[in-house]
Amino acid sequence: MSKRHIYLEDVPLDEARAKLQAALLAAGRLGPLPGESVLLDRALGRVTAAPVRAKLSSPHYHCAAMDGYAVAAADTRDARETQAISLRLGREAQAVNTGDPLPENTDAVIMIEHVNQTDDGRLLIYASVAPWQHVRLMGEDMVTTETVLQVNHQLRPVDLGALAGCGHATVMVRRKPRVAIIPTGGELVPPDRRPERGQLIEFNSLILGAQIREAGGEATTSEIVGDSLAGLRSALQEALDAAPDLILVLSGSSAGSHDFTAGAIEELGDLLVHGIAVRPGHPVIMGMIGTTPIIGVPGYPVSAALTGELLIAPLIRAWQGLSPAEPATVEAVSTRKIVSPIGDDDFLRVALAEIDGRLRATPLQRGAGVITSLVQADGLAHIPRFHEGVDRGEAMRVSLYRSLSQIKSTIMVMGSHDPMLDLLATHLRLFSAARRIVSVNLGSIGGLIALRRGEAHLAGSHLFDPATASYNLSFIRKYLPNEPCQLVTFAQREQGLILPPGNPRGISEISDIRGLRYVNRQRGAGTRVLFDHLLDQHGIASHEITGYAHEEYTHLGVAAAVADGIGDCGMGLRSAAEAMGLDFLGLTWERFDLVIPRRALETTSLQALLTVLRSADFKRELGAQSGYRSDETGQVVEA
Repeated sequence: MSKRHIYLEDVPLDEARAKLQAALLAAGRLGPLPGESVLLDRALGRVTAAPVRAKLSSPHYHCAAMDGYAVAAADTRDARETQAISLRLGREAQAVNTGDPLPENTDAVIMIEHVNQTDDGRLLIYASVAPWQHVRLMGEDMVTTETVLQVNHQLRPVDLGALAGCGHATVMVRRKPRVAIIPTGGELVPPDRRPERGQLIEFNSLILGAQIREAGGEATTSEIVGDSLAGLRSALQEALDAAPDLILVLSGSSAGSHDFTAGAIEELGDLLVHGIAVRPGHPVIMGMIGTTPIIGVPGYPVSAALTGELLIAPLIRAWQGLSPAEPATVEAVSTRKIVSPIGDDDFLRVALAEIDGRLRATPLQRGAGVITSLVQADGLAHIPRFHEGVDRGEAMRVSLYRSLSQIKSTIMVMGSHDPMLDLLATHLRLFSAARRIVSVNLGSIGGLIALRRGEAHLAGSHLFDPATASYNLSFIRKYLPNEPCQLVTFAQREQGLILPPGNPRGISEISDIRGLRYVNRQRGAGTRVLFDHLLDQHGIASHEITGYAHEEYTHLGVAAAVADGIGDCGMGLRSAAEAMGLDFLGLTWERFDLVIPRRALETTSLQALLTVLRSADFKRELGAQSGYRSDETGQVVEA
């Protein structure tokens, strides 16, 4: 078996970049790429490889700037409002349209609405015109040999028009950097194949390829290479034969027994870096084979995407003569305490919303394999090396993935998880394209606490109080005693036990779960509060439930655990059970409410959301979902 490669170094990000730049400089590969000529209709977004000078003046003749009559200005000198002069049409005045060349011996244009024409073909003029009035002079826009665009300029639509206008049909632009992507891993299958157990869909090449194209490069992806040093060597050699500007090896960059990238680079060239002090993305590899740079990209998608943002896209842009992209940044207050490894540059994706006039940043799941954190992120926060983290309420800089106007139209929902909030989000986007819902699952009590802290616009809650046999009101009084709120019903939902297909244990009531492996919801979740109430009703203590401490944060998470055999049952929604092809034992119907602080209620975003919530189309579609009733949807719950 090939030897396992541990991290050779754990270098700071800037030092790793400097090592790669030094190697590229030594190989003569650091500067911008040479140019190639392309047609203007293919040049949008490309970067000029040389200054572009006008071949033709624009306009290249004196031309009329108005519809009217071309005249010699001197012939109109005596015209007065009270004393018209007359000019012979066709001799002393020539009819012209906008853009027509000025006839010989004329130097001005009289607007058509400022003259009268007589029956005998003469023009009566009541005001004089100055020389070159209403005339576009030759070269007014661009003059032959004038520099129209500078080198290293990224072409915009208006630039293409300017180039055509000064005589160009083609333009010399930087050649697109060519990147060869080699995905590796015996467990990976392409997206067009359904994975079996133990297999994963390979999609990092799609993410990185799109990042490369977005930065202006071209990407080609090879077949997936299995866990073999010989196979990887062969794939690298095949890629090198095509003379790319950069090779990316996906996965195999860590220190496991199947991680061969570092060894392959060492055999074929020079290993520069193995391990960068960045989270996520620690096991990045950099090397050179001949004059071709190689980057080993971590296999986890969040790490791979961050490697693309921090290292690959800037290199693609540099080869085109462009500086690194600089996204807009904002200052946002963290809604959570964030602990960071003190020796690493820590990058975390956050959801953003404007609440009470301040931007709030809520960290998304930090697992390097959580692809949804990439999709849901509004921005990227950077906690530099030698900082231990950020306290809740502390401001931090966030680089934006979305426009600030989009973020300011975001409705932040925290609290209990309900899959149909996504349906509401869809209807809201159809109603108002500028508005969107971001949902963070904290559990019902967590949502109320988030409202108290000013971290959300509204919270989803379904907390049952056995003492009053009511939902949410007593908990609002407890957790939001000084916050006037309105309680609006979202839906009635069916809760019950999620069971394996066919209910092999024959469970018919809550007491039947003794001795089974239970999958619970997290502390503070309304479903857990309801489950505890049902246990009390049946005289069952929580310590009698095997797996009571096993916590999932969503109904679908519970269903997935049961489907995978991790647990024998769990409490959740009928819709979650059916989504995973599982059995369901209905136990009760409950009311799921939206808790909205009155200070947020009058905002245009919340008014739009309530309009959609109460619409007939939304209520009809919500009520058609299995395990939901919408007859009370949109109603205000009176205290």
